[in-house]
Amino acid sequence: MDRTRWLSSLLVAFCLLQQYVHSVDLPPPCDSEIYCTGDILHHVQLAKIFNDDKHFVDMGLKDTPANTIKKFQSLLLRYKSGPIDREKLIEFVNTSFTHPGTEFEDWNPLDWHEKPKFLSHITDPALRSWAAHLHDLWKSLGRKINQNVKDQPELHSQIYVPNPVIVPGGRFIEFYYWDSYWVINGLLLSEMYDTARGMIENFLYMVDRYGFIPNGGRVYYLRRSQPPFLTLMMESYMASTNNVTFLRENIHLLKKEYDFWMTQRRISVERNGKNYVLNRYYGSAGDPRPESYSKDYEMAAKLTGGENQTFYSELKAAAESGWDFSSRWFFGSTNSLLDTKTSSVVPVDLNSILYRVEKALAKFYTDLEMHDEATTFSTAHSQRLEAVQAVLWDETLGTWLDYNINETRRNPNFYPTNLTPLWASCYSDPSVVDKVISYLETCGALDYQNGLPTSLKNTGEQWDFPNAWPPLQHMVIEGLEKTQSKKAKDIAFRLAQKWVTVNYEAYKKYNAMFEKYDVQGDGKPGGGGEYEVQLGFGWTNGVIMQLLDLYRTRLTSSAACASFSGILYTLPILIITFWI
Repeated sequence: MDRTRWLSSLLVAFCLLQQYVHSVDLPPPCDSEIYCTGDILHHVQLAKIFNDDKHFVDMGLKDTPANTIKKFQSLLLRYKSGPIDREKLIEFVNTSFTHPGTEFEDWNPLDWHEKPKFLSHITDPALRSWAAHLHDLWKSLGRKINQNVKDQPELHSQIYVPNPVIVPGGRFIEFYYWDSYWVINGLLLSEMYDTARGMIENFLYMVDRYGFIPNGGRVYYLRRSQPPFLTLMMESYMASTNNVTFLRENIHLLKKEYDFWMTQRRISVERNGKNYVLNRYYGSAGDPRPESYSKDYEMAAKLTGGENQTFYSELKAAAESGWDFSSRWFFGSTNSLLDTKTSSVVPVDLNSILYRVEKALAKFYTDLEMHDEATTFSTAHSQRLEAVQAVLWDETLGTWLDYNINETRRNPNFYPTNLTPLWASCYSDPSVVDKVISYLETCGALDYQNGLPTSLKNTGEQWDFPNAWPPLQHMVIEGLEKTQSKKAKDIAFRLAQKWVTVNYEAYKKYNAMFEKYDVQGDGKPGGGGEYEVQLGFGWTNGVIMQLLDLYRTRLTSSAACASFSGILYTLPILIITFWI
């Protein structure tokens, strides 16, 4: 080939590559010079005016961004030779911003009613009464965004969505992506079908607008997503309503979100001479996370050279996983956040979720008689099944494990997510169930009275020991319960009873539900991480409602007392037997 033809071919290839890149729906950058980058964010967050960095970036603007920036630049000019006076900075914030939460209006869900059917199925009177209180909490966790956010979006970090949302609670006063899966499942049990559908419509609106769903409902979350549960939300909604028209109108957006994960978060892994396509979490480089700016900035100051850019990227990837933060992502010598390498991990749970997504989409397309698309997704989930088994299954331990592409090895540590292929039914050989049960019994994770720990490493991070989190309990319990193994089902029920007990006892003590719990002791709320434990709490309530419905006649509010009574009952028999 002569030089001219070679250059011409190279140019064509480059143009085709450009077309492909521009055809992909990339997450839009947050270009706000108030909430995502710029001098105001930097100075205010490093001054630590508020105990929680999130407070500032959730405040609304009283004037336009341009006028606010101009006002701040005038303040900066007065302090050329040193830092801005703290009192002047506080004055600037107080005169320029409104309090978080002012972007909402009062909302009372019209589809809430007092006695959904699932309550009557719960045998234990105390648990039934508790479930009724949880059902009532949807009203206090509901939010509707006011019209001003739609008309003047530049004055808010809140992203406008057309329908009311159920928020997690506490500091989280906007929707969050993966939290909403368990919230929606709870709403469906509460027969709040309109509210559940409205939340799904909000997520579809996000996909249509951005090409993906951001981590949460703020502009500063626009560079990362969270575990992709939208299709599974639709699956739950369809199981309750069979609204085929709604599915048909929006199936293209479910596929659009899937395409985001398969273009922006895919990775090829070579094992035994064959390449497998799987998925990972990923974050863009750049600045600290606005909602945790001071912590990220101060941590990055310990690094040298350009390592801080990579560090910020890895923190965002961990936040996208929902596990922010955990030893699960630590690979290095410090065993701290500085060793976070999330983007090098092929996670078991993400690929299990996507397997279920592919399987659900195959069924949806079949139901809609769109057979070519159904075949595409049937092939996709078959290929993922093979990839998960080839890359993530560990025959020695008898479980699935995260795979590190940089170190070309699996992470041998316990995490509840190791069992998520059971929840996704992402296995073809029934014998793996017995192996996974054996793994679970020998790894030590079942030894705690208040549920499964998130890991067996105590690092001080909130997604590590001794914390236990609702979604992980539910995925493991549901995964064990759906097998054909009696032993697995027995373990599932015991875990459900533990989790219901710790939540119920904490509720009686604190009159609140929490986002996480301690697996040790009397079941106090969990701790560690970047902020104080939050109460509310959306997904906690949804998980408990699902477990109370699943084991409606078996769960008891007096499990600990019943166990103690059993000892008292058998003790005289043992004494008599010994005496004889």
